[in-house]
Amino acid sequence: MRRSDQTDQPIWEVEKQAVTVSSMSSDRKIGFPTKVYYGVGQLAEGLKNTSFGLFVLFYYNQVLGVSGTLCGLALGIALIFDAVTDPLTGSLSDNWQSRFGRRHPFMYASAIPLAVCFYALFSPPDVSELALFAWLVVFSVLTRAAMTLYHVPHIALGAELTENFEERTVIVSFRQAFSTIGALIAVVLAFGVFFVESDEFTRGQLNPAAYSPYAFTLCIFMVITIWISAVGTHKEIPHLPPAPANPEPFSFGRVFSETKMALENASFRWLFFGVIIVFLMVGVDGALNLYMNTFFWELTSSDMIYYQVATPIGVIIGTFFTRYIHIWWDKKPGVVFGTAWWAVCQIVPVVLRLMDWFPENGTSSLIWTLVIIKFLQGAGVVQALVSFGSMVADIADEHELKTGRRQEGIFFGAVSFSNKSASGLGTLVAGIGLDIIDWPTGEQIHTAADVPADTLFNLGLLFGPIVAGFAVVSVWCYNHYDLTREKHQQILVQLAEIREKTVNHNNTDGAFNE
Repeated sequence: MRRSDQTDQPIWEVEKQAVTVSSMSSDRKIGFPTKVYYGVGQLAEGLKNTSFGLFVLFYYNQVLGVSGTLCGLALGIALIFDAVTDPLTGSLSDNWQSRFGRRHPFMYASAIPLAVCFYALFSPPDVSELALFAWLVVFSVLTRAAMTLYHVPHIALGAELTENFEERTVIVSFRQAFSTIGALIAVVLAFGVFFVESDEFTRGQLNPAAYSPYAFTLCIFMVITIWISAVGTHKEIPHLPPAPANPEPFSFGRVFSETKMALENASFRWLFFGVIIVFLMVGVDGALNLYMNTFFWELTSSDMIYYQVATPIGVIIGTFFTRYIHIWWDKKPGVVFGTAWWAVCQIVPVVLRLMDWFPENGTSSLIWTLVIIKFLQGAGVVQALVSFGSMVADIADEHELKTGRRQEGIFFGAVSFSNKSASGLGTLVAGIGLDIIDWPTGEQIHTAADVPADTLFNLGLLFGPIVAGFAVVSVWCYNHYDLTREKHQQILVQLAEIREKTVNHNNTDGAFNE
Protein backbone atom coordinates (compact mmCIF):
# COMPACT_ATOMS: atom_id res chain seq x y z
CA MET A 1 0.00 0.00 0.00
CA ARG A 2 1.49 3.35 -0.98
CA ARG A 3 1.54 6.33 1.33
CA SER A 4 -0.18 9.60 0.52
CA ASP A 5 1.73 12.88 0.51
CA GLN A 6 -1.32 14.56 2.02
CA THR A 7 -1.55 13.22 5.53
CA ASP A 8 -4.97 14.80 6.10
CA GLN A 9 -6.50 12.58 3.42
CA PRO A 10 -7.28 8.88 3.92
CA ILE A 11 -5.34 6.28 2.01
CA TRP A 12 -7.76 3.57 1.03
CA GLU A 13 -7.02 1.51 -2.03
CA VAL A 14 -9.96 -0.68 -2.83
CA GLU A 15 -8.20 -4.02 -2.83
CA LYS A 16 -9.13 -6.99 -0.71
CA GLN A 17 -5.61 -7.46 0.58
CA ALA A 18 -5.42 -3.85 1.78
CA VAL A 19 -8.89 -3.10 3.09
CA THR A 20 -10.41 -4.43 6.26
CA VAL A 21 -14.16 -3.99 6.50
CA SER A 22 -15.50 -5.05 9.86
CA SER A 23 -18.80 -5.24 11.63
CA MET A 24 -17.54 -2.77 14.20
CA SER A 25 -19.86 0.15 14.83
CA SER A 26 -18.99 3.49 16.35
CA ASP A 27 -22.17 3.18 18.42
CA ARG A 28 -21.79 -0.47 19.43
CA LYS A 29 -22.31 -0.99 23.16
CA ILE A 30 -20.74 -3.95 24.91
CA GLY A 31 -22.78 -6.02 27.36
CA PHE A 32 -21.86 -6.04 31.04
CA PRO A 33 -20.89 -9.78 31.09
CA THR A 34 -18.44 -9.26 28.21
CA LYS A 35 -16.86 -6.32 30.01
CA VAL A 36 -16.43 -8.45 33.11
CA TYR A 37 -14.96 -11.38 31.18
CA TYR A 38 -12.59 -9.03 29.37
CA GLY A 39 -11.60 -7.29 32.59
CA VAL A 40 -10.98 -10.55 34.45
CA GLY A 41 -8.17 -11.26 32.01
CA GLN A 42 -6.27 -8.29 33.39
CA LEU A 43 -6.11 -9.95 36.81
CA ALA A 44 -3.22 -12.02 35.52
CA GLU A 45 -1.15 -8.99 34.64
CA GLY A 46 -2.01 -7.32 37.93
CA LEU A 47 -0.80 -10.40 39.79
CA LYS A 48 2.38 -10.71 37.75
CA ASN A 49 3.32 -7.03 37.59
CA THR A 50 2.75 -6.37 41.29
CA SER A 51 4.67 -9.40 42.51
CA PHE A 52 7.40 -8.99 39.88
CA GLY A 53 7.92 -5.32 40.61
CA LEU A 54 7.64 -5.62 44.37
CA PHE A 55 9.67 -8.75 45.05
CA VAL A 56 12.10 -9.75 42.28
CA LEU A 57 14.86 -7.23 43.00
CA PHE A 58 14.34 -7.49 46.77
CA TYR A 59 14.38 -11.30 46.69
CA TYR A 60 17.52 -11.69 44.60
CA ASN A 61 19.38 -8.74 46.15
CA GLN A 62 18.33 -8.50 49.80
CA VAL A 63 17.42 -12.15 50.45
CA LEU A 64 19.74 -14.13 48.14
CA GLY A 65 22.63 -11.66 48.21
CA VAL A 66 23.08 -10.96 44.49
CA SER A 67 24.54 -7.48 43.98
CA GLY A 68 22.15 -4.69 43.06
CA THR A 69 24.02 -3.97 39.86
CA LEU A 70 23.88 -7.61 38.71
CA CYS A 71 20.16 -7.77 39.54
CA GLY A 72 19.52 -4.55 37.65
CA LEU A 73 21.62 -5.78 34.72
CA ALA A 74 19.67 -9.07 34.57
CA LEU A 75 16.34 -7.26 34.53
CA GLY A 76 17.74 -4.78 32.02
CA ILE A 77 18.71 -7.62 29.68
CA ALA A 78 15.12 -8.84 29.87
CA LEU A 79 13.87 -5.49 28.63
CA ILE A 80 16.08 -5.79 25.53
CA PHE A 81 14.15 -8.92 24.58
CA ASP A 82 10.94 -7.02 25.20
CA ALA A 83 12.04 -4.61 22.50
CA VAL A 84 11.53 -7.52 20.11
CA THR A 85 8.68 -9.53 21.61
CA ASP A 86 6.15 -6.71 22.16
CA PRO A 87 5.93 -5.29 18.62
CA LEU A 88 6.52 -8.81 17.28
CA THR A 89 3.46 -10.14 19.10
CA GLY A 90 1.47 -7.08 18.07
CA SER A 91 2.30 -7.59 14.41
CA LEU A 92 1.69 -11.35 14.58
CA SER A 93 -1.74 -10.96 16.17
CA ASP A 94 -2.71 -8.12 13.79
CA ASN A 95 -2.17 -10.48 10.84
CA TRP A 96 -3.08 -13.85 12.40
CA GLN A 97 -5.68 -15.83 10.48
CA SER A 98 -7.63 -18.57 12.24
CA ARG A 99 -11.17 -19.63 13.04
CA PHE A 100 -10.54 -18.22 16.53
CA GLY A 101 -9.80 -14.74 15.18
CA ARG A 102 -6.65 -12.68 15.58
CA ARG A 103 -6.27 -12.34 19.36
CA HIS A 104 -7.74 -15.40 21.08
CA PRO A 105 -5.22 -18.03 19.90
CA PHE A 106 -2.47 -16.12 21.69
CA MET A 107 -4.58 -15.70 24.81
CA TYR A 108 -5.30 -19.44 25.02
CA ALA A 109 -1.70 -20.46 24.35
CA SER A 110 0.09 -18.15 26.80
CA ALA A 111 -1.28 -19.23 30.18
CA ILE A 112 0.75 -22.37 30.92
CA PRO A 113 4.14 -21.04 29.72
CA LEU A 114 3.59 -17.92 31.82
CA ALA A 115 2.86 -19.97 34.94
CA VAL A 116 5.86 -22.28 34.51
CA CYS A 117 8.34 -19.45 33.93
CA PHE A 118 6.98 -17.29 36.74
CA TYR A 119 7.21 -20.16 39.23
CA ALA A 120 10.79 -20.91 38.17
CA LEU A 121 11.73 -17.26 38.64
CA PHE A 122 10.99 -17.50 42.36
CA SER A 123 12.36 -21.03 42.76
CA PRO A 124 16.08 -20.82 41.91
CA PRO A 125 18.51 -23.59 42.91
CA ASP A 126 21.13 -23.10 45.63
CA VAL A 127 24.01 -21.94 43.42
CA SER A 128 26.66 -19.23 43.18
CA GLU A 129 25.96 -15.53 42.68
CA LEU A 130 26.81 -15.66 38.97
CA ALA A 131 24.59 -18.71 38.47
CA LEU A 132 21.74 -16.90 40.24
CA PHE A 133 22.35 -13.96 37.92
CA ALA A 134 22.03 -16.27 34.90
CA TRP A 135 18.86 -17.85 36.33
CA LEU A 136 17.37 -14.41 36.87
CA VAL A 137 18.20 -13.39 33.29
CA VAL A 138 16.68 -16.51 31.71
CA PHE A 139 13.44 -16.62 33.63
CA SER A 140 12.91 -12.86 33.65
CA VAL A 141 13.14 -12.97 29.86
CA LEU A 142 10.82 -15.98 29.57
CA THR A 143 8.28 -14.59 32.06
CA ARG A 144 8.13 -11.28 30.24
CA ALA A 145 7.86 -13.00 26.85
CA ALA A 146 5.02 -15.25 28.02
CA MET A 147 3.14 -12.28 29.47
CA THR A 148 3.64 -10.37 26.22
CA LEU A 149 2.14 -13.30 24.29
CA TYR A 150 -1.03 -12.77 26.30
CA HIS A 151 -1.05 -9.10 27.22
CA VAL A 152 -0.59 -7.43 23.81
CA PRO A 153 -3.43 -9.36 22.08
CA HIS A 154 -5.62 -8.87 25.16
CA ILE A 155 -5.33 -5.07 25.26
CA ALA A 156 -5.68 -4.93 21.46
CA LEU A 157 -8.90 -6.91 21.83
CA GLY A 158 -10.25 -4.21 24.15
CA ALA A 159 -9.73 -1.55 21.49
CA GLU A 160 -11.52 -3.70 18.89
CA LEU A 161 -14.68 -4.37 20.89
CA THR A 162 -16.11 -0.94 20.04
CA GLU A 163 -15.18 2.40 18.50
CA ASN A 164 -17.51 4.39 20.75
CA PHE A 165 -15.53 7.24 22.38
CA GLU A 166 -17.05 6.86 25.86
CA GLU A 167 -17.63 3.10 25.73
CA ARG A 168 -13.90 2.59 25.22
CA THR A 169 -13.24 4.48 28.43
CA VAL A 170 -15.62 2.16 30.27
CA ILE A 171 -13.89 -0.94 28.83
CA VAL A 172 -10.47 0.36 29.83
CA SER A 173 -11.87 1.16 33.28
CA PHE A 174 -12.97 -2.46 33.66
CA ARG A 175 -9.52 -3.61 32.57
CA GLN A 176 -7.81 -1.26 35.00
CA ALA A 177 -10.13 -2.18 37.86
CA PHE A 178 -9.44 -5.89 37.48
CA SER A 179 -5.72 -5.27 37.10
CA THR A 180 -5.91 -3.47 40.42
CA ILE A 181 -7.84 -6.33 41.98
CA GLY A 182 -5.02 -8.60 40.84
CA ALA A 183 -2.55 -6.27 42.55
CA LEU A 184 -4.66 -6.43 45.73
CA ILE A 185 -4.69 -10.21 45.67
CA ALA A 186 -0.92 -10.32 45.19
CA VAL A 187 -0.37 -7.98 48.14
CA VAL A 188 -2.86 -9.62 50.52
CA LEU A 189 -1.54 -13.10 49.81
CA ALA A 190 2.01 -11.84 50.28
CA PHE A 191 1.77 -10.01 53.58
CA GLY A 192 -1.32 -11.70 54.97
CA VAL A 193 -0.39 -15.33 54.24
CA PHE A 194 3.14 -16.03 53.03
CA PHE A 195 5.36 -13.24 54.39
CA VAL A 196 3.99 -12.98 57.92
CA GLU A 197 6.31 -12.24 60.82
CA SER A 198 7.84 -15.08 62.82
CA ASP A 199 10.35 -15.58 65.62
CA GLU A 200 13.06 -16.22 63.04
CA PHE A 201 12.08 -13.43 60.62
CA THR A 202 10.83 -10.18 62.14
CA ARG A 203 10.06 -9.13 58.57
CA GLY A 204 8.42 -11.98 56.67
CA GLN A 205 9.68 -10.80 53.29
CA LEU A 206 13.18 -11.79 54.40
CA ASN A 207 12.16 -15.48 54.59
CA PRO A 208 13.54 -17.21 51.45
CA ALA A 209 11.35 -20.30 51.92
CA ALA A 210 8.15 -18.27 51.44
CA TYR A 211 8.75 -17.15 47.86
CA SER A 212 8.27 -20.42 45.98
CA PRO A 213 4.81 -21.30 47.42
CA TYR A 214 3.75 -17.69 46.98
CA ALA A 215 4.68 -17.80 43.29
CA PHE A 216 2.92 -21.16 42.82
CA THR A 217 -0.31 -19.73 44.23
CA LEU A 218 -0.18 -16.75 41.90
CA CYS A 219 0.45 -19.07 38.95
CA ILE A 220 -2.81 -20.88 39.58
CA PHE A 221 -4.71 -17.59 39.66
CA MET A 222 -3.04 -16.40 36.44
CA VAL A 223 -3.88 -19.51 34.43
CA ILE A 224 -7.51 -19.54 35.58
CA THR A 225 -8.18 -15.86 34.91
CA ILE A 226 -6.52 -15.86 31.48
CA TRP A 227 -8.64 -18.79 30.32
CA ILE A 228 -11.83 -17.33 31.82
CA SER A 229 -11.23 -14.13 29.84
CA ALA A 230 -10.47 -15.98 26.61
CA VAL A 231 -13.52 -18.25 26.86
CA GLY A 232 -15.82 -15.46 28.06
CA THR A 233 -14.98 -13.13 25.17
CA HIS A 234 -14.85 -15.87 22.54
CA LYS A 235 -18.39 -15.07 21.35
CA GLU A 236 -17.22 -11.59 20.32
CA ILE A 237 -14.91 -12.95 17.61
CA PRO A 238 -17.48 -12.56 14.77
CA HIS A 239 -17.82 -8.86 15.64
CA LEU A 240 -14.08 -8.15 15.55
CA PRO A 241 -12.06 -6.93 12.55
CA PRO A 242 -10.55 -9.87 10.65
CA ALA A 243 -6.93 -10.12 9.59
CA PRO A 244 -6.03 -8.80 6.12
CA ALA A 245 -6.99 -11.30 3.42
CA ASN A 246 -3.46 -11.45 2.00
CA PRO A 247 -1.09 -10.07 4.62
CA GLU A 248 2.53 -9.36 3.84
CA PRO A 249 4.64 -12.40 4.83
CA PHE A 250 5.96 -12.16 8.35
CA SER A 251 9.44 -10.71 8.77
CA PHE A 252 11.28 -8.55 11.24
CA GLY A 253 11.36 -5.93 8.52
CA ARG A 254 7.57 -5.89 8.48
CA VAL A 255 7.46 -5.47 12.26
CA PHE A 256 9.97 -2.63 12.07
CA SER A 257 8.10 -0.85 9.27
CA GLU A 258 4.75 -1.19 11.09
CA THR A 259 6.24 0.17 14.31
CA LYS A 260 7.85 3.03 12.41
CA MET A 261 4.51 3.79 10.77
CA ALA A 262 2.80 3.86 14.19
CA LEU A 263 5.39 6.31 15.53
CA GLU A 264 4.80 8.58 12.54
CA ASN A 265 1.45 9.41 14.14
CA ALA A 266 2.24 12.61 16.06
CA SER A 267 -0.28 12.02 18.86
CA PHE A 268 0.95 8.48 19.44
CA ARG A 269 4.58 9.55 19.32
CA TRP A 270 4.10 12.07 22.12
CA LEU A 271 2.12 9.59 24.21
CA PHE A 272 4.79 6.94 23.64
CA PHE A 273 7.67 9.09 24.86
CA GLY A 274 5.64 10.46 27.74
CA VAL A 275 4.71 7.04 29.03
CA ILE A 276 8.33 5.85 28.83
CA ILE A 277 9.20 8.48 31.45
CA VAL A 278 6.21 7.46 33.57
CA PHE A 279 7.09 3.79 33.63
CA LEU A 280 10.73 4.57 34.33
CA MET A 281 9.49 6.24 37.51
CA VAL A 282 7.13 3.36 38.22
CA GLY A 283 9.97 0.87 37.75
CA VAL A 284 12.13 2.59 40.34
CA ASP A 285 9.14 2.90 42.67
CA GLY A 286 8.29 -0.78 42.39
CA ALA A 287 11.88 -1.94 42.82
CA LEU A 288 12.53 0.20 45.92
CA ASN A 289 9.07 -0.02 47.45
CA LEU A 290 9.84 -2.93 49.72
CA TYR A 291 13.16 -1.39 50.80
CA MET A 292 11.34 1.81 51.77
CA ASN A 293 8.59 0.04 53.68
CA THR A 294 10.95 -2.34 55.46
CA PHE A 295 13.73 0.05 56.45
CA PHE A 296 12.72 3.68 55.80
CA TRP A 297 9.17 3.55 57.19
CA GLU A 298 9.76 0.36 59.28
CA LEU A 299 6.30 -1.06 58.61
CA THR A 300 5.24 -4.41 60.06
CA SER A 301 3.63 -7.10 57.90
CA SER A 302 0.15 -6.04 59.05
CA ASP A 303 1.02 -2.38 58.37
CA MET A 304 2.27 -3.43 54.94
CA ILE A 305 -1.13 -4.84 54.00
CA TYR A 306 -2.88 -1.54 54.72
CA TYR A 307 -0.17 0.42 52.94
CA GLN A 308 -0.05 -1.78 49.84
CA VAL A 309 -3.81 -2.09 49.35
CA ALA A 310 -4.45 1.65 49.76
CA THR A 311 -3.34 2.51 46.23
CA PRO A 312 -5.28 -0.30 44.49
CA ILE A 313 -8.44 0.60 46.41
CA GLY A 314 -7.94 4.21 45.38
CA VAL A 315 -7.51 3.08 41.78
CA ILE A 316 -10.73 1.05 41.82
CA ILE A 317 -12.74 3.93 43.27
CA GLY A 318 -11.09 6.40 40.91
CA THR A 319 -12.15 4.41 37.85
CA PHE A 320 -15.80 5.28 38.55
CA PHE A 321 -15.03 8.97 37.98
CA THR A 322 -12.91 8.69 34.83
CA ARG A 323 -15.80 8.54 32.40
CA TYR A 324 -17.29 11.75 33.83
CA ILE A 325 -13.92 13.49 33.78
CA HIS A 326 -13.71 12.67 30.08
CA ILE A 327 -17.23 14.03 29.53
CA TRP A 328 -16.36 17.27 31.32
CA TRP A 329 -12.75 17.79 30.24
CA ASP A 330 -11.86 15.19 27.58
CA LYS A 331 -9.06 12.61 27.85
CA LYS A 332 -5.84 14.63 27.67
CA PRO A 333 -6.52 16.54 30.92
CA GLY A 334 -7.09 13.18 32.59
CA VAL A 335 -3.67 11.81 31.64
CA VAL A 336 -1.89 15.09 32.50
CA PHE A 337 -3.59 15.44 35.88
CA GLY A 338 -3.09 11.79 36.82
CA THR A 339 0.64 11.85 36.03
CA ALA A 340 1.30 15.08 37.94
CA TRP A 341 -0.80 13.89 40.88
CA TRP A 342 1.17 10.63 41.15
CA ALA A 343 4.45 12.57 41.30
CA VAL A 344 3.21 14.94 44.00
CA CYS A 345 2.02 12.09 46.21
CA GLN A 346 5.35 10.33 45.68
CA ILE A 347 7.44 13.31 46.71
CA VAL A 348 5.55 14.86 49.62
CA PRO A 349 5.84 12.10 52.29
CA VAL A 350 9.56 11.55 51.70
CA VAL A 351 10.42 15.26 51.67
CA LEU A 352 8.43 15.86 54.86
CA ARG A 353 10.19 12.95 56.56
CA LEU A 354 13.63 14.16 55.47
CA MET A 355 12.71 17.53 57.00
CA ASP A 356 11.46 15.84 60.21
CA TRP A 357 7.91 17.11 59.58
CA PHE A 358 6.26 13.67 59.34
CA PRO A 359 4.89 11.27 62.00
CA GLU A 360 7.46 9.04 63.70
CA ASN A 361 8.02 5.41 62.69
CA GLY A 362 6.08 2.86 64.69
CA THR A 363 3.11 5.15 65.35
CA SER A 364 -0.46 4.73 64.15
CA SER A 365 -0.30 8.30 62.85
CA LEU A 366 2.43 7.28 60.41
CA ILE A 367 0.66 4.30 58.90
CA TRP A 368 -2.69 6.07 58.52
CA THR A 369 -1.09 9.16 57.02
CA LEU A 370 0.74 6.99 54.50
CA VAL A 371 -2.43 5.00 53.75
CA ILE A 372 -4.43 8.17 53.05
CA ILE A 373 -1.72 9.54 50.75
CA LYS A 374 -1.40 6.23 48.88
CA PHE A 375 -5.18 6.03 48.51
CA LEU A 376 -5.30 9.54 47.03
CA GLN A 377 -2.35 8.68 44.79
CA GLY A 378 -4.24 5.68 43.40
CA ALA A 379 -7.47 7.62 42.85
CA GLY A 380 -5.54 10.26 40.92
CA VAL A 381 -3.14 8.16 38.89
CA VAL A 382 -5.92 5.93 37.53
CA GLN A 383 -7.18 8.94 35.59
CA ALA A 384 -3.92 8.81 33.64
CA LEU A 385 -3.96 5.02 33.25
CA VAL A 386 -7.51 4.79 31.90
CA SER A 387 -7.20 7.94 29.79
CA PHE A 388 -4.00 6.66 28.20
CA GLY A 389 -5.47 3.28 27.19
CA SER A 390 -8.56 4.92 25.73
CA MET A 391 -6.46 7.50 23.85
CA VAL A 392 -4.34 4.81 22.17
CA ALA A 393 -7.53 3.06 20.99
CA ASP A 394 -8.67 6.35 19.42
CA ILE A 395 -5.30 6.74 17.73
CA ALA A 396 -5.82 3.33 16.10
CA ASP A 397 -8.91 4.78 14.38
CA GLU A 398 -6.92 7.78 13.14
CA HIS A 399 -4.25 5.41 11.87
CA GLU A 400 -6.83 3.34 9.98
CA LEU A 401 -8.17 6.47 8.31
CA LYS A 402 -4.71 7.52 7.13
CA THR A 403 -3.34 4.12 6.12
CA GLY A 404 -6.29 1.78 5.59
CA ARG A 405 -4.85 -0.65 8.16
CA ARG A 406 -6.47 -1.80 11.38
CA GLN A 407 -3.44 -2.34 13.63
CA GLU A 408 -4.36 -2.11 17.31
CA GLY A 409 -1.82 -4.83 18.02
CA ILE A 410 1.19 -2.87 16.82
CA PHE A 411 0.11 0.23 18.78
CA PHE A 412 -0.48 -1.64 22.02
CA GLY A 413 2.63 -3.73 21.39
CA ALA A 414 4.64 -0.51 21.27
CA VAL A 415 2.92 0.72 24.43
CA SER A 416 3.54 -2.60 26.17
CA PHE A 417 7.18 -2.37 25.16
CA SER A 418 7.49 1.14 26.56
CA ASN A 419 5.77 -0.03 29.75
CA LYS A 420 7.90 -3.07 30.43
CA SER A 421 11.19 -1.79 29.04
CA ALA A 422 10.99 1.47 30.96
CA SER A 423 9.96 -0.40 34.10
CA GLY A 424 12.90 -2.73 33.54
CA LEU A 425 15.17 0.26 33.04
CA GLY A 426 13.76 1.68 36.26
CA THR A 427 14.69 -1.55 38.03
CA LEU A 428 18.20 -1.30 36.56
CA VAL A 429 18.46 2.28 37.82
CA ALA A 430 17.22 1.18 41.24
CA GLY A 431 19.74 -1.68 41.40
CA ILE A 432 22.65 0.56 40.45
CA GLY A 433 21.36 3.19 42.86
CA LEU A 434 21.42 0.69 45.73
CA ASP A 435 25.07 -0.05 45.01
CA ILE A 436 25.91 3.65 44.71
CA ILE A 437 24.46 4.39 48.15
CA ASP A 438 26.26 1.27 49.45
CA TRP A 439 23.10 -0.53 50.54
CA PRO A 440 23.87 -3.44 52.94
CA THR A 441 22.51 -6.94 52.21
CA GLY A 442 22.67 -10.34 53.86
CA GLU A 443 21.19 -12.32 56.70
CA GLN A 444 22.40 -9.82 59.32
CA ILE A 445 20.24 -6.99 57.95
CA HIS A 446 16.83 -7.17 59.64
CA THR A 447 15.83 -3.65 60.77
CA ALA A 448 16.57 0.02 60.09
CA ALA A 449 19.04 -0.04 62.96
CA ASP A 450 21.27 -2.25 60.80
CA VAL A 451 21.45 0.41 58.07
CA PRO A 452 23.55 3.61 58.37
CA ALA A 453 21.46 6.79 58.72
CA ASP A 454 23.07 8.44 55.67
CA THR A 455 22.22 5.41 53.55
CA LEU A 456 18.57 5.59 54.64
CA PHE A 457 18.52 9.30 53.79
CA ASN A 458 19.89 8.62 50.32
CA LEU A 459 17.33 5.84 49.79
CA GLY A 460 14.50 8.27 50.50
CA LEU A 461 16.04 10.89 48.23
CA LEU A 462 16.28 8.39 45.35
CA PHE A 463 12.78 6.99 45.89
CA GLY A 464 11.01 10.35 46.14
CA PRO A 465 12.26 13.69 44.76
CA ILE A 466 14.90 12.48 42.30
CA VAL A 467 12.74 10.01 40.40
CA ALA A 468 9.31 11.65 40.64
CA GLY A 469 10.74 14.93 39.38
CA PHE A 470 10.89 13.45 35.88
CA ALA A 471 7.08 13.65 35.73
CA VAL A 472 7.53 17.22 34.44
CA VAL A 473 8.98 15.82 31.20
CA SER A 474 6.14 13.34 30.86
CA VAL A 475 3.45 16.00 31.31
CA TRP A 476 5.20 18.17 28.70
CA CYS A 477 5.03 15.27 26.21
CA TYR A 478 1.35 14.60 26.91
CA ASN A 479 0.44 18.22 26.26
CA HIS A 480 1.31 17.71 22.56
CA TYR A 481 -1.52 15.18 22.08
CA ASP A 482 -4.25 16.75 19.92
CA LEU A 483 -6.87 14.07 19.20
CA THR A 484 -9.99 15.60 20.80
CA ARG A 485 -13.51 14.18 21.08
CA GLU A 486 -14.68 16.29 18.15
CA LYS A 487 -11.76 15.28 15.93
CA HIS A 488 -12.29 11.60 16.79
CA GLN A 489 -15.98 11.84 15.89
CA GLN A 490 -15.06 13.27 12.49
CA ILE A 491 -12.67 10.36 11.96
CA LEU A 492 -15.42 7.83 12.72
CA VAL A 493 -17.78 9.54 10.26
CA GLN A 494 -15.14 9.37 7.52
CA LEU A 495 -14.36 5.73 8.33
CA ALA A 496 -18.04 4.80 8.15
CA GLU A 497 -18.35 6.43 4.71
CA ILE A 498 -15.21 4.67 3.44
CA ARG A 499 -16.35 1.28 4.73
CA GLU A 500 -19.76 1.67 3.14
CA LYS A 501 -18.22 2.57 -0.21
CA THR A 502 -15.84 -0.38 0.06
CA VAL A 503 -18.67 -2.82 0.76
CA ASN A 504 -20.66 -1.49 -2.19
CA HIS A 505 -17.58 -1.69 -4.42
CA ASN A 506 -16.87 -5.30 -3.42
CA ASN A 507 -20.52 -6.25 -3.92
CA THR A 508 -20.44 -4.68 -7.37
CA ASP A 509 -17.23 -6.55 -8.23
CA GLY A 510 -18.81 -9.79 -7.08
CA ALA A 511 -21.89 -9.29 -9.20
CA PHE A 512 -19.76 -8.36 -12.21
CA ASN A 513 -17.57 -11.45 -11.83
CA GLU A 514 -20.62 -13.66 -11.68
